[in-house]
Amino acid sequence: MTALPDHTPQPNKWRSLLEFGPLIVFFGVNYFFGIYAGTGALVAATLISLGLSWHLERRLPKMAAFGCLLVVFFGGLTIVMADEFYIKIKPTVASLTIAGVILIGYLIGRNPVRAMMGHLPLPAESKVWRDLTFSFIIMMVTMAAANEVAWRHLTTQQWATFKVFGLTGISLIFGVVVMVILHRYQHEMPEDNKAEKTPE
Repeated sequence: MTALPDHTPQPNKWRSLLEFGPLIVFFGVNYFFGIYAGTGALVAATLISLGLSWHLERRLPKMAAFGCLLVVFFGGLTIVMADEFYIKIKPTVASLTIAGVILIGYLIGRNPVRAMMGHLPLPAESKVWRDLTFSFIIMMVTMAAANEVAWRHLTTQQWATFKVFGLTGISLIFGVVVMVILHRYQHEMPEDNKAEKTPE
């Protein structure tokens, strides 16, 4: 998924490693030892990553905690049931769940995207929050659809490669979309807001 900026500068230099480290571990172990060993390694690495997040930030990021919960649940089912189906549908379930939460929150007036990115100097009533919200929803639905196509039509090894690099690529593309939206807002910013940000 797309990494969002954070208030605390120190953990940020570790954020990418903590997010993508477990995926790289999964890819490597799966390549040499197979999907079940790779799944076990993914579960262990994700738990370690979450523990390190707590050690560095003294808090558990909600998205990371949610992702860890799903990895442990679907990874555990994969190993116990000896069926790779469960780990393969995990990205689909995760992406659609996040998209649903964002959409429902937006419809009831409690925008999760604004809550996550509230440190940005953007007015609460700005249309940029709508654009960002639906960009994230489209991203999650796209990732879910891509994963469904991938696990149904690719070999397990090919799917593992797609999971690590393909889904990450999709999130990076939408990260660029988010930057474009924010840049467009800067150009459309009312003059009084610009004046407030300009030091005297």
